[in-house]
Amino acid sequence: MASLKSLHIMHARPAQPAHSGDTYQPPRKPGRGPRLLAKRPVRPGDTFGVPGQGSSALTSLVTIAALLGLWFAATYWHWVKPLFLPSPQAVYNKFIFVATQGFANSTLAEHTAISLLRVFGAFALACVTAIPVGVMMGVSRFARGVFDPPIEFYRPLPPLAYLPLIIIWFGIGEFSKILLIYLAIFAPLAIAARAGVRSVSIEQIHAAYSMGATRTQVVWHVILKSALPEIFTGMRIGIGVGWTTLVAAEMVASTSGLGFMVLNAAEFLSSDVVIMGIVVIGFFALCFDMLMRYIERVAVPWKGRV
Repeated sequence: MASLKSLHIMHARPAQPAHSGDTYQPPRKPGRGPRLLAKRPVRPGDTFGVPGQGSSALTSLVTIAALLGLWFAATYWHWVKPLFLPSPQAVYNKFIFVATQGFANSTLAEHTAISLLRVFGAFALACVTAIPVGVMMGVSRFARGVFDPPIEFYRPLPPLAYLPLIIIWFGIGEFSKILLIYLAIFAPLAIAARAGVRSVSIEQIHAAYSMGATRTQVVWHVILKSALPEIFTGMRIGIGVGWTTLVAAEMVASTSGLGFMVLNAAEFLSSDVVIMGIVVIGFFALCFDMLMRYIERVAVPWKGRV
């Protein structure tokens, strides 16, 4: 009788796991597929909550929608006069008009093209010159003594302060506009490159020397690569300063450009053109910033993990 009862219990109860560390899982019913909402594996740091971790895309979309809704409400119920804040429909209609008919003898595409050429031309020149200067300032005290005083002297100055001097020296041509934007981008990019070099771990440098690396190899393969996160941050900051300086550069003797269009429209109280120009500038600045973030993720995959 006891043997029959024990046999009955063995058939009624599923077999226990062989190892004590295993967890028991009931048998899956026939025809039932895998769970669609299965939990993902926990990444290091998720248990305690890493500050700032996670995607903020949904919050950004809600914020943009809320700002647009506030803009619609403020213009629909006339909280602000149209002279100071035109409606989104008016700005969109002006965008179509300027894109097709033009403003100040140039279409929107022509204004945008000349501004992009000025900003990114100055940005490319700054990357070619400022990054090597910043790296030299970080690895050589002689270079730091030569370049640090002039950079730290003019860096806090607003571009409008030395714009008259640039005009006196180089005239009112295209070169002076690009030079003004270049100087505004050069200082933060060089300082970011120097900070990136100074943040390199000394253990990495000693390890490279112990494996027979030369000074040039240490600078190229260890210091420069370790400084890339700071350099990318400086590039993002520099291009933002470049777009800010664009308006100042196009104040003098300009007949085209987004900054010129905004300033010219402000003189005639065309707030719809002003807002439209601001939106276009912000759009291209945002696109470039997102591009730089993508390039940084590809070129510096170890950022935040080491």
